[in-house]
Amino acid sequence: MNWILLLLALVMIACILCNKLTSKIGMPVLLAFLAVGMLCGVDGPLHIRFDNYALTETLCTVALIFIIFYGGFGTKWRAAKPVAGKAVLLSTLGVFLTAAAMGVFCRFALHTGWLEGMLMGAVLGSTDAASVFSILRSKKLDLKYGTASLLEVESGSNDPVAYLMTTIVLAMMTTEISAGRMLYMIFAQLVYGVGIGAVLAVCTVFFLRRFRFETSGFDTVFMAAIAILSYVLPVLIGGNGYLSAYIAGIILGNQKIPNKKNQVHFFDGVTGFMQLMVFFLLGLLCTPSKLGSVILPALAIAVVLTFVARPLVVGVLLTPFRAKLPQQLLVSWAGLRGATSAIFALTAVASGVHLQYDLFHLVFCVVLFSIALQGTLLPLVSRKLHMLDDSTDVLKTFTDYTEEKELQLLRLPLEAGNSWVGAAVSTLTLPPETILAAVLRGGDCLAPRGDTVLCAGDVAVLAAGHCGEKLRHIQLNELEITSEHDWNGKTLAALKLPKEELVIHIRRGKETVIPQGSTEILAGDVLVMYCSEKTA
Repeated sequence: MNWILLLLALVMIACILCNKLTSKIGMPVLLAFLAVGMLCGVDGPLHIRFDNYALTETLCTVALIFIIFYGGFGTKWRAAKPVAGKAVLLSTLGVFLTAAAMGVFCRFALHTGWLEGMLMGAVLGSTDAASVFSILRSKKLDLKYGTASLLEVESGSNDPVAYLMTTIVLAMMTTEISAGRMLYMIFAQLVYGVGIGAVLAVCTVFFLRRFRFETSGFDTVFMAAIAILSYVLPVLIGGNGYLSAYIAGIILGNQKIPNKKNQVHFFDGVTGFMQLMVFFLLGLLCTPSKLGSVILPALAIAVVLTFVARPLVVGVLLTPFRAKLPQQLLVSWAGLRGATSAIFALTAVASGVHLQYDLFHLVFCVVLFSIALQGTLLPLVSRKLHMLDDSTDVLKTFTDYTEEKELQLLRLPLEAGNSWVGAAVSTLTLPPETILAAVLRGGDCLAPRGDTVLCAGDVAVLAAGHCGEKLRHIQLNELEITSEHDWNGKTLAALKLPKEELVIHIRRGKETVIPQGSTEILAGDVLVMYCSEKTA
């Protein structure tokens, strides 16, 4: 037992160190996790014999629940709404067309049966949320035309569709299934998945706004339980658990709930570990000596999928929206295949269906090709297509881009005429439990002493103790004003905010504006607002 724990700790440390290394050489970190798993496997130096497909599928399914739930939770709907139609079309009809095209290719080029070909197409039909999110964030790809949001929503929402197709094809391969039964499966998967996810999310928001956890951190444990419930409840009655988890996540992530910042930090860590675990397990399960028998058909599938099927489907679906050619090409290139395809392949293998090809290792080769080629070159392709936009920030397409801040430091500019100008620090009268923490003068940060004299142009930084539970019903939220926002061009006095809400300050570029009633709100402003959670 102790040796297993030691090995587990060393593997985790190795993966984390690989994260640092791959970021320097420009290789996707998820590829490094796969490599570590393969090195630990039966053909690697450690010779760990691991071939339990059922256990791996179970562990990876649990991991995928959190990855998909957080994919929804981290989607900022305000940024995604303008491209939601295109994204949903890609994640539904796009998955079906891609799977159908690859099924036809496998039938005639690889001489598989129709059902096995369609199973391969279904397994490879979805793009991988974990891979796309990881590369967008780590490479800070600020893309034009809302492309980051488009890719985010597509990759987060197409896994349930691919899973639906996979389960239907498996049902057709294992049992005699009537047309009526198939239609009911589709109905149950979609309706129960969407319905239960939405209802559970609404009930969770209602509960969190009215219940206070006595122990710090229990709210994150509660949210983790909700993520699991959002998957398992629809599955018990024939619904799509992944779809439910995504719907629940996107609703919860776009609501004002207490301690949302803590939830973000928690799920950041959990999903990061889950991605590590999934790719390591897939690498561990892979037997490199078996790849030789599937390398040629896998490369053929990867090439056709990357350079033919995906671009054609994207072109057919996005051209009616008048999407520009560079955007279509980039969306085509960003269709990475990753962990979800390998997990769905495990589902097929664990079901016991007879297959002509070693499906897991074949899909594993396709995933390697996709992450290594598409993932590595995605930043370069973005630059060559002139799709990078300095005026946007990809992190703002995610809800975990800090929306709530604890107010612990206060910045106080000292202009000529201020009563503090010319006074020594020892003579100042500060509020109780408040200290002058620093003085910003020019480009210097001074540590104030009793005889330090404040000058015009200084910025006094005041520090106060965190209120914690004393003000647990109060939170600070950030509201970004776009050119289409109703408040754009209005003065604060004209807003007529409820008495429980107050604009504390406005971030305008690199400046901080202390608001007054006559202050005009401009596009690009970020309003930091005080409000009670009872009214949130």
